[in-house]
Order: sequence, then C-alpha cells, then structure tokens
Amino acid sequence: MPPKTKKPEAKQIVDRSERRTVTGVVTADKMEKTVKVRVERLVSHPQFSKVLRKHYVCYAHDEKSEAKMGDKVELMESRPLSKLKHWRLVRVVEKAVAGAATDDARHAARPSANAKPASATPTKTT
Repeated sequence: MPPKTKKPEAKQIVDRSERRTVTGVVTADKMEKTVKVRVERLVSHPQFSKVLRKHYVCYAHDEKSEAKMGDKVELMESRPLSKLKHWRLVRVVEKAVAGAATDDARHAARPSANAKPASATPTKTT
C-alpha cells in the first residue's frame, strides 16, 4: 500500500514588491523599449582594505521610453523578457542634467572633478 501523501496547498501568490530591486545609471537608450543600465557597488578588498568600485550591466524593459541617457533609475527583477532582458523599469529616480553633455554615462552619477564648491568662488567687493 502506498504511503499517504498530503494534498498540495493552494498556490502561493508572489507579491511583486518583494522582488529584488537595484538602482543604476542609464548608459544607452537607443533601443526600442529597452535601456542599458550600469549598476555599481562598493566592495572592500579583503587583504588591502581598499574600497573597489565594481559594476554589472542590466538590460531593462522600458515600456513608455521614459528613461534617457544619464538618468538614475530603479529596476525590478522580472521573468526573462528576451535573451538579455530580465529587469523592468520601476521609476526614474533622478533625471540627468539637461544642459550637460553625457557622452559617457558611467560618470553621470559621480560628482564632477572640475566642479568647485560654492564657498570657494571669489566674491566681488565694491
């Protein structure tokens, strides 16, 4: 006689808000409904204690084509949408500066080396 088995429980519904989310900078937006996003993280070297900047690239589905080059965006993991796309755009966190040319979007999220602090600008006295 076969062993008694329990009836399978009802399927559990996965809440979409519990999926993994990441924040990164858009490096390419030339494709239709797809953006290429660079996600950076800081890692401490185990031996030398130097902080290293590591990154990976995600292809994300952007249904409304709202993300532009240099924008900081939030992505959520999803089912595979194509060969490379496994993420979808949740929201644009921060828009890129309109006047600045963003040839290399990798530097869009970093502070500019040429920018001077506001307190360092000379004031004119009369």
